[in-house]
Amino acid sequence: MVSMTTSKVSRWDGHGREHVVRVQRSGVQRQLRCDTCGWRRSAQFLPWLKAEEHLALEHQATVDPTAS
Repeated sequence: MVSMTTSKVSRWDGHGREHVVRVQRSGVQRQLRCDTCGWRRSAQFLPWLKAEEHLALEHQATVDPTAS
């Protein structure tokens, strides 16, 4: 049985709303899912970069809450 782990990429838009894309890992394959709009995509390489691109392009969410 393959273990599954989940992480997330979150960004804020200009109105202070948080947008999240969850990255679920199963083996080498990653499944991306946006909590805001339901967008889904499979990604084997650079899933977090693809999640950041989706948030920036579709939701104009570019502010990283973890950056100081």
